[in-house]
Amino acid sequence: MHRYRFLLSAQWIILTLVAIALIPTMIRLGFWQGHRYDERTARNNLVSEALHAKPVPVEQLSSPGHAVTRTEKYRTVTATGTFDTAKEEVVRRRTNSDGEVGFHVLTPFVLTDGKVLLVNRGWIPADGAQTAFPKIPAPPAGRTTVTGRLMADETTAASGIKNVQGLPDRQIMLINSAQQAHRLGAQVLGGYIEQTGPQTDSPEQISDPGSEDAPLNYAYMIQWWLFAAGVPVGWWFLLRREIRDQEEAAAAEAATDAQEKPEKPEETEPAAV
Repeated sequence: MHRYRFLLSAQWIILTLVAIALIPTMIRLGFWQGHRYDERTARNNLVSEALHAKPVPVEQLSSPGHAVTRTEKYRTVTATGTFDTAKEEVVRRRTNSDGEVGFHVLTPFVLTDGKVLLVNRGWIPADGAQTAFPKIPAPPAGRTTVTGRLMADETTAASGIKNVQGLPDRQIMLINSAQQAHRLGAQVLGGYIEQTGPQTDSPEQISDPGSEDAPLNYAYMIQWWLFAAGVPVGWWFLLRREIRDQEEAAAAEAATDAQEKPEKPEETEPAAV
């Protein structure tokens, strides 16, 4: 057992404890990546199903005070009415597909029954300071039919965007149907839509939501579990190398001692007289 006495040294005790701690940690990280894979796959499936679902009138999925659910989000809806540009607002610090910062244009859309649907008509650039209300291309005049993706009300918790107060007139940070209902003094359908039709060049319409890279999480899961399996293997190789180094050092020391030790003179028998 003296060959393994080095395991009681501080260096090897620390190394062994670190190895023991790393194995369950890496296993848990692998399971966490597996959960992320499942979540992203489920999200991608929901989005794909919603985008490919048959368009329906917005009143079938939303109503005043309604909270848009995960299965309703991204569903294509239609609505008929008129745009109310006099009460239009812009949403600050939004980016387009090229990463440029600008505004989203939020226009109330008055339905035939008098209720209001919030329509995000798309992105416009921020020219200069963002304190003045920007020039916005006009929507179709008169009665029109729009299509769009149904979206849930934005919150700071879900979006990470702080709802800053004291903004310039007709500028907001988050799209929230309850707040808009209070501002407009009208019945506003829950959530809002990202307009997809009629198509326009300006405002620049918002692109379809991309799919999240779920296979990457699956690869990370396998990677963490391979790391966990590699820890004891690495520890064993270090152990064998330490034993080999000690044996080689002992053999070298023995050879050196043998060379340095003086040889005894050979004993000879006394000559016969």
